[in-house]
Amino acid sequence: MTNQYADATVEHVFQAWDEALGAKDLDAAMALYHEDATLESPLVCYLLGVEEGVIRGRDELRRFVERVFAHHPPQRRRFRTGFLSDGTTLTWEYPRQTPDGEQMDIVEVMEIRDGLIQHHRVYWGWFGVNMITNGMLPR
Repeated sequence: MTNQYADATVEHVFQAWDEALGAKDLDAAMALYHEDATLESPLVCYLLGVEEGVIRGRDELRRFVERVFAHHPPQRRRFRTGFLSDGTTLTWEYPRQTPDGEQMDIVEVMEIRDGLIQHHRVYWGWFGVNMITNGMLPR
């Protein structure tokens, strides 16, 4: 038997994150995270020039996501086809190949607690990593 509350919560986070990303709506994005949330991504090191790719807490997360929204290259599109979830962990892919050409290839993993994102991990594929290593991603 599935937990309908968990399913609805996961679906909400999946849709709301995409809407916030598309609109570059910082407040809407931050409303999805716990106060003490963490985010892990190679983009942290790249954009902030730090060794560790981990952001801790909503205040630090806000500053980071604001930079992410300000530095979206055209290849950072939002084509995706669905998600996987066990009710507490939400996972989806932005595949490199899309009906409209190539996009940054990313997998998002979010651990959901009490209806909000507690831990967010972003995994990059070869196309996106090449954008970083070749300096194609704006800072």
